[in-house]
Amino acid sequence: MQGTVLTVAVAEGEEVEAGHVLCIVEAMKMENEVHAHRTGKVTELSVAAGQAIAHGQVICVISGQ
Repeated sequence: MQGTVLTVAVAEGEEVEAGHVLCIVEAMKMENEVHAHRTGKVTELSVAAGQAIAHGQVICVISGQ
C-alpha cells in the first residue's frame, strides 16, 4: 500500500515472531499495522518514521531461523 510510515516497531537484528507488528503505515487517513509474515531475524530494515512508501516497496527482510 502507498502511505507514510508513522512508527517502526522493530530494529535490524531483532528476532520477531510471525504476526509481530513491524510498523504502522498511514494510508488514506487510516492507520494500518504491518505484521511479520514469519518468525525470524530482521536482517534489513528499509523504512523510517515519517518516510513515504510506495505500493510494493519492501519494508524489511526477515531471515528464517
